[in-house]
This record gives sequence, structure tokens and C-alpha cells, in this order.
Amino acid sequence: MSGNVFRYGAWRDGPDPLAPPYDVRAAVDEMGERVLAGDSLRDALRDLIRQGPRDGQGGLEALRERARRLRREALRRGNLDGAVTRARQMLDQALATERDALAARDDDAARFNEAVLDNLPRSVSQAVSDLSDYDWASTEARDIYQQILAGLREEVVAQRFAGMRQALRQGDFADVSAMLGDLNDLLGKHARGEETDDAFRDFMAKHGQFFPDNPRNVDELIDSLARQAAAAERLLRSLSPQQREELEQLMAQALGDGPLRGRLAELTDNLRALRPGLNWGRGERMRGPAELGYGDAASALGEIADLDELIDQLGQEHPGATLDDVDVEAVERQLGRSAADDVRRLRELERELRRQGWVQRDADGLTLSPKALRRLGQSALSAIFRDIAGKRGDHDMRDAGAAGDLIGSSRRWEFGDDQPLDVVRTIGNAVRRRAASDRSLPVRLTADDFEVAETERRSSAAVALCVDLSYSMYADGRWGPMKQTALALSHLVATKFQQDALQIIGFGRYAQTLSQGELAAIEPTIEKGTNLQHALKLAGRHLRRHPGSEPVVLVVTDGEPTSHLEDDGEALFWWPPLPETIQATVREVDLLTRYGATLNVFMLGEDPGLRRFVGAVANRNGGRVFSPDAADLGRYVIDDYVRARRGRHPR
Repeated sequence: MSGNVFRYGAWRDGPDPLAPPYDVRAAVDEMGERVLAGDSLRDALRDLIRQGPRDGQGGLEALRERARRLRREALRRGNLDGAVTRARQMLDQALATERDALAARDDDAARFNEAVLDNLPRSVSQAVSDLSDYDWASTEARDIYQQILAGLREEVVAQRFAGMRQALRQGDFADVSAMLGDLNDLLGKHARGEETDDAFRDFMAKHGQFFPDNPRNVDELIDSLARQAAAAERLLRSLSPQQREELEQLMAQALGDGPLRGRLAELTDNLRALRPGLNWGRGERMRGPAELGYGDAASALGEIADLDELIDQLGQEHPGATLDDVDVEAVERQLGRSAADDVRRLRELERELRRQGWVQRDADGLTLSPKALRRLGQSALSAIFRDIAGKRGDHDMRDAGAAGDLIGSSRRWEFGDDQPLDVVRTIGNAVRRRAASDRSLPVRLTADDFEVAETERRSSAAVALCVDLSYSMYADGRWGPMKQTALALSHLVATKFQQDALQIIGFGRYAQTLSQGELAAIEPTIEKGTNLQHALKLAGRHLRRHPGSEPVVLVVTDGEPTSHLEDDGEALFWWPPLPETIQATVREVDLLTRYGATLNVFMLGEDPGLRRFVGAVANRNGGRVFSPDAADLGRYVIDDYVRARRGRHPR
């Protein structure tokens, strides 16, 4: 017998089967775009999961809408009063059959029975109760009457225990009652914290035929039974008071006065205590053409409750929510396998974001990691450089920051040098070395051949970027450009001008220093105040910590100062601005001016008060005033920073 022959080749049948379901880097960039557009970082993370990445099949919101649609359909499935309606119809049928039988007889007993039937109460449950001792003339009528309670009893118990329908039809009430007694004993032990593994195994060995879903432990058994019991409770709460009374009386008659009724009530109490978090009390108003029986009505309400829980899980609205909170089995049961696959893919994306270090968890949930913030800053800077290249020529920053202007000399390359390579002298060294050894071409470069061009050493800069965080920045669409600008400048300093010291200062009613992560996550507030005085005070502290560096202060704002710090450290806000606020702010400007700091202001909007104020500041400090559109803010700030840090301004 010849062996099998296998041939291997490149995959040609569609997408790579081993490729991850989502491009993780693309997902990070999507979040970055949302943050740079002005959204909060947590909203960007949440919406990535809710909407799904652009290259995916959809997010949680699409699944949530499908669950809502199924819930609306379930509410239109039928009328919950079907059990009582069905009992009334069967009673009417039994009475009509009995009257026909009595009409065919000509005796006093027949007339007496007719009088009994004529005087039955209108209530179905009371009529059924009054007929419990009635001597039926028609065997068919008696059978129909008996089926009213037998059928309801079967539905009530079978709704709670899927495997009991056959036992009830065979009249094995003793077995059902015994099972309920053992079940209540098991749940009692579990509630008291006793070890129940052996007791559970013994229970399932004895009564397992009543539980076709085959629970694996006590908790799974409780979960299943509690959901069914809660659905039955919600059915009663969903009926009108009169309907509820009718059904409860019918159920009481169906279950009888024996141990079955008491043990079923005890079971409900045990399950309610063990699973109090389930929805035991809220009813639902269902409407539809069908008259749902007890079991079907409870099943429909149970399905609605499961959908409610699923909708809540898919909403991810509670603090610290993750996709691990979503019950994938419930998704597959309610929405189908494709929906469950979507959740698994999103869960894998969330895990990959964490595994690859793009997001990290804190007390409030997921947030972007420093790695992701660096990529976010790089994206912001690249977008600004593309804008600069398109409007002012190509600003290639590869050699920026390490050196200044070329001075004409060169030296041997040493490990760690980042000066520009002197190509002519490097190749010349290699040619001369080759010629000295009397060897023929080709010439090969070695590490000893390399020379770098010497440059004029450039001074470092201490830069304070003060950004306005007042609500008007958000309301007028300037929040996103402000974030993009600050993140881009932060990334530029961290990667190209590492000798510089950048401090980002945000100011609203108060000012605060911000890290890159805090800046990305910060959200607007409606608190009023533009405290430029506090921001300039913090900027001065930052500059004085770096006395040997070029002091540069950049201010981005859309409104004149309306707040300043009092002697007690509290902020005073007033609009229109108080003279005290303007004077306090100008004092900080003068302090920065005497220190030699350049103060350049980027004025957003056309506020006349702001225009007058920044004009006066420029006159006192000698700095410049820019009035860019919000979309051009990044280009102006980055370009001005690069210009300002080239060397110390004369004082």
C-alpha cells in the first residue's frame, strides 16, 4: 500500500486563516483619532468596543440593538392572561356539555343540578372551587373539568422543572413531592455554607431525570431554578390585580393541600434568598393575538428577563466594565452563533490591546498606556508636519535637536553620535585606506572610516505650554486641536529635543500641570474661569528649575483672564474681568519678562477683550501674538517652538 502524498503551497483561498481578527495597531490609531478630535480617552475606548473597529464585523451596540428588537418582539407574542382565559373556556365547555346531559333527563336531581350551574359565581376560580364536590351527570364534562386543574398543575410544575411533565401525567405526585423535599434540604445546606458536593451528587443520582439540562454543580442548579422561579413571579406581577387573584386561586386548587404546594412555595423562598439580584418583582405588559398558557407566558417573561440582562451586559456602562462581563453562551443562546463569534473577536481584541501593552487597567477601567500615548503623540505630530510640508515646505526633523549649524569641520564617528554623517570624508577615508593597502576595488566601508560633521552646539530650552481648558474651548470646537497640539509638542520634545524640558499646564478656574496621559484623558467641565495668572505662575516655577535653558512660554487661549488666585490660594472668578484679575496676570507677565522668557500667545477666536489684553502683553514682553484658525493651531505652535529654541534671545 503506497503512502499518502501531500503537496504544500501558498494560501490562495481568501484571507489568511491565521491572521488575527483585528489589526490591533489600527484599532489604537482609531482611538487616537477620536482623542485628537476632542473626545475623552475613555469614550474612545468604549466606542471602539461598542461600534467595533472599522475592519471588523461590528461592535456591541449592533448586538445590543438586535437584543432590543427581540425583546420588542417577545412583548408582542401574546396575552399573559391565557391560563385564566383557557380555564374559563374549558369551564364553559364543561358546563355546556353538562347542561346538554341534564336537559335530556326528566327528574328533580337534574333540575337541582341545573340550578346549581345557574348560580355559579362569575369568577372562574370560585366556580371551579364550587364544583369540586359536584356530582357530574356527563362523564365528558367531568373529564374536561378535571383537566382544568390537572393541566394547570402540570404547567406550573413543568415550567419550574422541565423533566417533570411526564411524571405528572402519570400521577407520580409522591416522587415529585419527595424530590422537592430533597431539593429544599440541599439548598438549605448550601445557604448555611455547608459542603454540598457529595450531597449534590447524591441528589442528581436520585432525581437527575427531572433536570435534563444536567447542571454540573449546586450553583448551576440554583441559577437555572431561580431564573424559572423569577419568571413565574414576574408573570403574576404582570397581571392585573383581578387576573392575578384568579390565577393564584386556580394554582392553589391545582396544587392541592398536600405537601407539593408547600414545598414548591418553600423552594421559591429559598431561591429568592439565594439569588436576590434577579428581577423578582417587575412585571411586563405584553400584548399579542395569542392567548399564552401559564408555561408559555412564564417562558416569554423569562426570555425577556434574559434579554434585559444581556442588554445590560452589552451596554458596558458600569464602572470597570470589560468584555469578560458578557456571557458569551447567553449571547449565542439569544442572538445566535455569529453574534457570539463577534463578542469573542472583540474580547480577543481587548485582550490583545492589554497583552501588547496598548491599554492598561486602573480603578475606573481601561486606559491608554504610555506606549499608546507615544503612538498618539507621533500621529499628532505627523499630521502637523504633513500640514507644514503642504503649506510652507518640507520640514524634515530627522537631525533636529542634536546639533545646530554646520561649522565646516568633522571628526571620527564615536558610538552614540547623532550628528549628521560627512559622506565625502567617510568615503575618502575608505578609498585612502584601500589605496594604502595596494588592494583593488571594490572599496568596503568599515566603522573606522565614518566621520560626522561638527556643528555649533545648540542650547536647550525650557518650554511651558499653557493651554486653556475652559468650557468655551470645547463648545467652540477647539478642544481637539488643543489636545493634538499639546500631544504633538510633547512627542516632538521627547523624541527630537530630549535636552529640552517641556511642561504642559492646563488652566480653567485653576491651573494644573498635566502629564501626557492626563492631557489625553482630560475632559471639559462647565466650571467657569480662565486663570491665566495661575498658569503663568506655574510656568515661571518650571523655567526657574532650568536656569541654563532658553525660557519659552507658549499660551493657547480663546478668552481674556477672568480668574486669579487670592492670597489664601482660592480662585476668584468674575466676568467681565475685574481690574484685580488683569493686574495679577500682568504681574506674572512682568516676572517672566524680567527672567528673559519669551511669551508668545496663540489667540483663538475674535474676542475683543482678549485681543486688547494679548496686544498689551506683547508690548510689555516683546513676544508675538498669533491668531490662527483652530485647524492650524498645531502648525503654528510647533513652528514657533522650533524657531524660539534656536538660541537665547538678547535680553
